[in-house]
Amino acid sequence: MHALLMTLLVIVAIALIVVVLLQSGKSAGLSGAISGGAEQLFGKQKARGMDLVLHRVTIVLATLFFILTIAVTKFTS
Repeated sequence: MHALLMTLLVIVAIALIVVVLLQSGKSAGLSGAISGGAEQLFGKQKARGMDLVLHRVTIVLATLFFILTIAVTKFTS
């Protein structure tokens, strides 16, 4: 069971890295980080198309990563 969980954890971790690297940048430099963050916070800038899909896949993979990490620690001890 431990080996299966570790294998799934490695696969999810690699997939999470790939999905994060595929996402486009939301800002350009420090000034874009300040104004871009505010626009995203208040909903003026909505993700469309592939960015939305990548965003949702990132959330799912991150959740799976945390669940698998906790499961591996429970089965190890």
